[in-house]
Amino acid sequence: MLSRSLLLAAALAVSAYAQKYDGPVPPKPDLPYLKHADNLLPTEAVTARQEKKKDDTTFVIDGASSPARTPLASPIFILKADKLIPDHLQLFKLESRNGRREILFAAKKQPRAIRIVVTRLSADNIYKVEVDESLDPGEYSLSPSDSDQGFCFQVY
Repeated sequence: MLSRSLLLAAALAVSAYAQKYDGPVPPKPDLPYLKHADNLLPTEAVTARQEKKKDDTTFVIDGASSPARTPLASPIFILKADKLIPDHLQLFKLESRNGRREILFAAKKQPRAIRIVVTRLSADNIYKVEVDESLDPGEYSLSPSDSDQGFCFQVY
C-alpha cells in the first residue's frame, strides 16, 4: 500500500514537470523580464562597480534611474535560465544620488534583501520570480548573490 502511494506521488510530480509553460517566453536567456500581462519588458542589465571606504563597500550603477519601468508594486519576472541560477537572486532597493544609483554594504549595517519567491515553470528552465511584498516607488536591482551583475528596474 505504501509503495503504491509513493508511485502515485512520483507520477504526479513527474506530470507537473511535464506540463508545458504556455505563457510568454523570454527572447534572451539569463535576463529577467518584467511581466506585464502577456508582454515581457527586459530589465536593465548592468555591472555595478565597487567603491570601498574603510570597511564599507558601495555598489554604484551609472544613471539616476532605470529605463525598465513598471507601475506594479509587486512585480513578476519571467526568466529563461542558462548560466544564471535563479535561486541565487536577491532583490535590493537602490538609492538614487548625484545622477547614479547606489547601495551601501557597511560593516555595521547590511541592507535588507527584499523577499522573493522563485518557481520553476517548465522543464526547459523557464522560471517565475515574484516579489513577496509591495514595493514603494523607487529604483531596484535583482542581483545574483555572488556577482556584481544586476538587473535594474524602477517602480513608479
